[in-house]
Amino acid sequence: MNYGCANKEFYQVKEYSDSEIIECLRNRQGYVVSYLMDRYLPMIRLMVVQFGGTNEDARDIFQEGLMIMLEKIDDRNFVLTCKFKTLFYCVCENLWKMVLAKRKSAENFFHRKTEEESEKDPGEKIDDELYQRIFRESFDSLDELSKEILKLYWQEKSPAEIAEILGYTYGYVKKKKSEAQAELTKKLKQHPDYRKIMKLEKLTGTPVV
Repeated sequence: MNYGCANKEFYQVKEYSDSEIIECLRNRQGYVVSYLMDRYLPMIRLMVVQFGGTNEDARDIFQEGLMIMLEKIDDRNFVLTCKFKTLFYCVCENLWKMVLAKRKSAENFFHRKTEEESEKDPGEKIDDELYQRIFRESFDSLDELSKEILKLYWQEKSPAEIAEILGYTYGYVKKKKSEAQAELTKKLKQHPDYRKIMKLEKLTGTPVV
């Protein structure tokens, strides 16, 4: 079946149907991505900018949304139950909402940390240094790829950006990030000093802050 993928110039002179878009994406036809950028990036940009983002944010969301669509489409059991444009917009909208939620959470966290720092006595600052050392030693014991992925993630790089920077697939980066976070949490809990702190808290019934 020919879905119009053979001629590289077609995207400039025709509108693709949803079935053509899906088939061309499955075949990794790069020019259909250009077609989607021409047709869909403006509406994604409008949505992102209206909710406080930038043009660069919009391009990131578009790219990550496209990666998610490729994952869906690669599943041969995938069935499109609405227009491709509608589904793509919903995916991008949900991605942007998650970014906004993460940014808001980070802002609240740093605001609290600033207030706490101003109220701390010298003993609390020493405790903070202990926790920072535990974290640093646990983090340093991870494999190099896990550390690179987590560093980029904490810099608010999207999985799509991390995949491009490190040269891995989007799916692998998402899987590796989850594994790295789980491994870091495990190492933190197993750190000798952390275990001492938890034991002391149980004995005294008072959090060691």
